[in-house]
Amino acid sequence: MTYGTIPSAAHSTSTATSALTKSVTIYTLQKLKKSGEKFVVISLYDAHMANMAQRCGVEVVLVGDSLGMTVLGYDSTIPVTMEHMIYHVEAVARGNKKSLIMGDLPFMTYATPEDALHNCARIMQAGAHMVKLEGGAWLAETIRMLSDRGVPVCAHIGLTPQSVNKFGGFRVQGRNQEQADRLLADAELLEQSGADLLLMECIPATLAAQITQAINIPTIGIGAGKDTDAQVLVINDILGLTEQPPKFSKNFLLESNDIPGAMQKYVAHVKAGIFPAEENTF
Repeated sequence: MTYGTIPSAAHSTSTATSALTKSVTIYTLQKLKKSGEKFVVISLYDAHMANMAQRCGVEVVLVGDSLGMTVLGYDSTIPVTMEHMIYHVEAVARGNKKSLIMGDLPFMTYATPEDALHNCARIMQAGAHMVKLEGGAWLAETIRMLSDRGVPVCAHIGLTPQSVNKFGGFRVQGRNQEQADRLLADAELLEQSGADLLLMECIPATLAAQITQAINIPTIGIGAGKDTDAQVLVINDILGLTEQPPKFSKNFLLESNDIPGAMQKYVAHVKAGIFPAEENTF
């Protein structure tokens, strides 16, 4: 297989998926939510994988600060810097012209609205179309300011990895009623403040479904059940590269002949509602 080549469906064991023919925008994702069609997100970090993603029909590529662990060898996302993020966003933007590119702002780069505005400008000038911020109600003022200034925002609630030291580890959030009520209230407030998407990580499936029904913006789940509007996985988990994979992940390479086939199968299984299955759900 040559660099950048995606095999045809005839040479792949996975269900065929269509390459993106038009650039994906927030409006595209809103239309998909209204129509009830799932969309697909993959967290990846380089030009070649980004090119492959758009040709496999992935609507959103997330350049996540997960690169701290998957690429740079850290044990958390906290050491990741703006310089790391900009480097990888630029690489992904060179490889992908169709998918919507979302970039994480790393730890403590949006502690104040002014910090957020400055660093959003940097990551969007590097090629991101949208930024992702972790946090709840405290982010409302920041998101309002960014939205007023034309910055699209994906809010991230539930297990927020930048707060891993506060949580005491990577723990499922929203298991008791008090936590669930707070997450629902946060989701509604963040939408009212101007968030365009909401990502929910490691929360009970019933709560994720409730939040998805309660708000109008599209929701993305990871370890949040199958009733969200989209699913996201890290490319390393899709390809079985994670030594101790989390419960919510699946190695799609086991069912495919090659990397493009694994990516296509992930896309097809999300679209069909096959993934996540019960064993991937809290």
